[in-house]
Amino acid sequence: MAEETKKTTPEAACAAEEVVVSDVPEAEKPVEKGAPPEPEKVEKAAQEVVEGEKEKEKGKDGGSEEKKIAESASFKEESNKVDDLIDPEKKALDEFKQLIREALKKREFTAPPPPPPAKEEEKKEEVPKAEEKKEEEAKPEEVPNVEEKKEEEPKTEEKSEPCEAPAEVPPLKPVKEEVVEKKDEEKATPPLAAEPSETVVEKVEEKVEAVEEIKETIVHEVTAPVPPPCEEPAAAPAEEEKPKEEETAPQPPPEEISIWGVPLFADEKTDVILLKFLRARDFKVKEAFAMLKSVVAWRKQFKIDELLEEEGIGEGLEKVVYMHGVDKEGHPVCYNAFGEFQDKELYSNTFADAEKRAKFLRWYIQFLEKNIRKLDFSPDGTCTIVQITDLKNSPGLILFKKELRQATNQALQLLQDNYPEFVARQVFINVPWWYVAYNRMISPFLTQRTKSKFVFAGPTKTTETLFKYIAPEQVPVQYGGLSKDGDQEFTTSDCATEEIIKPTCKHTVEFPITEPGTLVWEVRVIGWDISYGAEFVPSAEGGYTWIVQKSRKIGPTDEQIISCSFKVGEAGKVVLIFDNQTSKKKKLLYRSKIKPSE
Repeated sequence: MAEETKKTTPEAACAAEEVVVSDVPEAEKPVEKGAPPEPEKVEKAAQEVVEGEKEKEKGKDGGSEEKKIAESASFKEESNKVDDLIDPEKKALDEFKQLIREALKKREFTAPPPPPPAKEEEKKEEVPKAEEKKEEEAKPEEVPNVEEKKEEEPKTEEKSEPCEAPAEVPPLKPVKEEVVEKKDEEKATPPLAAEPSETVVEKVEEKVEAVEEIKETIVHEVTAPVPPPCEEPAAAPAEEEKPKEEETAPQPPPEEISIWGVPLFADEKTDVILLKFLRARDFKVKEAFAMLKSVVAWRKQFKIDELLEEEGIGEGLEKVVYMHGVDKEGHPVCYNAFGEFQDKELYSNTFADAEKRAKFLRWYIQFLEKNIRKLDFSPDGTCTIVQITDLKNSPGLILFKKELRQATNQALQLLQDNYPEFVARQVFINVPWWYVAYNRMISPFLTQRTKSKFVFAGPTKTTETLFKYIAPEQVPVQYGGLSKDGDQEFTTSDCATEEIIKPTCKHTVEFPITEPGTLVWEVRVIGWDISYGAEFVPSAEGGYTWIVQKSRKIGPTDEQIISCSFKVGEAGKVVLIFDNQTSKKKKLLYRSKIKPSE
């Protein structure tokens, strides 16, 4: 949404433009970040533009500006109905949905908890490895030499008594047999110098008895350090049950997220939301998915839901940015009048320091969120707005204020990244001379889609341009329309009629009256500078004409709208008379209604 203004405004116009919701591709960012054009070049380009426009205006009555407006009006908003999409777009939408569904199942939109430090994991891995090494080292030590066992015979017999694990003895038989074989060999090989005698036989018998005792000692000593057999079978089933529990544990339900008050995959509104991201990234699915994840993360970080409940963060800014009426296609219209910041007190209260600028940013996001949630995101509904940026009294390119630039740059960056495709049209009114020149210089850097949404109008063409897109009864009175604040006789639902008063001619408007009642009407001529009067002409023959309003000359700075009422007791008509003695045509607006007599 904030992607179309960043490159088309000069730094001075950023005040009126960068806090505007618009669409600009990310590739255009370098233009905004770069240094502004040199004043000499801008002035030179501006002079060329002004001279060229003056030549074109001779004999054409501003035809060049009208041509610009006609070219800008060529943009047509795309349909949000899936059936109206072309095949590649439908395929991209389906792929986008699949990616989001998989991400929701994996809960990728929720930030995972931070992983434990790597050092702790390494320590845990080292501990079991060290234990294994100790066990391996302990195994060979469990088979002692025969000479050592002789000294430890009494101790080993006491340790062997509590052991009741005959099941562990069989694996150790090979150790016992090897020892026995060695002892048998020792028995079988008599000393070289020994001679057969009775004493030798006795000694051999004693050795045999000692070997038998050693065999018993070896068996007991090997089985002693083995853990009780009753604990091992109890531990094994517990380990086997854990994976079973993990396999049967129910998986958490898919994550649910909402954007701009619309829950994804709840109904057909999801397609409208997702198409905004796809169009903002030229239907590149992966880029659109990355943008969506970024938007969801930002909304959680910025605490949008809590921000909507905050109060009193935008005092005094009601005249700077406000919503007023709709255009001819039903889009809500947002007006940005940054010339209000000429008020030094308001400027200081809004941008004096970083804390106040942050507060302004939060207010603007809150304002935008509240109005976006009023949109209808159904395929047939309205899900975009029209932006009107008033550059009247905006600071010039050189005199642009630093604090305002910082605040508006921050706002534009957030809008560009987090509010895609929310502007149906961007209209700049009361455009000064330097803005036209600057726009000509940066125009080559803008995409055709971006430029097709832009409309520019100078001070003399502002009202005419607004009426191309917005009905007069919907346009605020300060911009040439009929809409006024407060309780009025007429509302925006009462349609106005537009007519042209030719140069050096009189023009009349008649309101017929068929029954007694009170006729109420209001009229406005854009730029006035003509004479106006009203009279009542009865239908009966021989009736007298009543002067309702005496004819008088009304200048451009006089009343903007003239309202009047006339109580009628008979049939007839009220005639309004406009006398245009100038050489220019004038646009006339009027509406009326009859209130029955009580």
